[in-house]
Amino acid sequence: MQTLHTALAAVSLDRRIKVSTPHSLGILSTSSPPSTGKFRQGYDVHVLKPLLSFLRATNSPFMINPYPFFGYSAETLDYALFRPNSGVLDENTQRVYTNMLDAQLDAVFSALKILGFTDVEIVIAETGWPSDGDEGQVGVDVESAAEYNGNLREHVMSGVGTPLMPNRTFETYIFALFNENLKPGPLCEKHFGLFQPDLTPVYDIGIMRPTARASIPWSPAPAAAPQLGPAPQQLPKDGKQWCLPQSDAHSDALQKNIDYVCGLGLDCKPIQEGGACFIPDTVRAHAAYAMNAYYQATGGSESDCDFEQTGALTDVDPSYGRCKYLGQ
Repeated sequence: MQTLHTALAAVSLDRRIKVSTPHSLGILSTSSPPSTGKFRQGYDVHVLKPLLSFLRATNSPFMINPYPFFGYSAETLDYALFRPNSGVLDENTQRVYTNMLDAQLDAVFSALKILGFTDVEIVIAETGWPSDGDEGQVGVDVESAAEYNGNLREHVMSGVGTPLMPNRTFETYIFALFNENLKPGPLCEKHFGLFQPDLTPVYDIGIMRPTARASIPWSPAPAAAPQLGPAPQQLPKDGKQWCLPQSDAHSDALQKNIDYVCGLGLDCKPIQEGGACFIPDTVRAHAAYAMNAYYQATGGSESDCDFEQTGALTDVDPSYGRCKYLGQ
């Protein structure tokens, strides 16, 4: 990790790219109640303390993989799935926990506190719930998987935080994008994905476009709210089309579009200083080039110009001077 960081620093990327490593909850010797969370003896001083010192010095997060799925029982299923329940009291802090994820996160926080690293950000590197499993497994089905991941998404983004870490959001990664039909082991290990190996959706947790949602055989997610803003443009299909920002699109959203497209590795040199499309040097102008580059590279489907309702199609070529926009 130190070597990777040094290499990034050598090319001035250390502030943009952080180096960390994920940990299972097996690094804890105790985790219940959450206030007693403690790292395993030996690992705490000789491995984790130097690692945490590195993370603090480089402003990088401590990454953990909390899985309520591996800690639940039939009696605690509601607690694991963020359903209404009576809660669990930590008698040491008198804090009541209404879901298992918060308890797992706070156990890690308590362990960090012992070593003096509560200022290091916690990132959920992976968590999830399977949609199928062996016969007799309670709560292992499509409905429960969609419920866990949907409630997870709402909870970590709500800003509520946890009893010991209030008023926080948590950067979170869902395991997994795809089911792994060739993976060995229990049946549930093959079915953590949001999509099947053939790219068809297993279920939706509110992140899919309506066109993709329609192909789900069963979806527990509520119907999508009506789209706000201008209706999608219906343009003639016999001529070229380009994707440009909508007139009312906010510059912050357009900057995100630029970061997203260029982060995929598409050619953004024309909008970098000295490039043919750098002038005018505005977020809107640069976003126009980047959004169109993405639209053209992905095949020119109307949905590829959506950009969270900030993009619109046009049949008017936006090229100017040496700045040439691809069109199809």
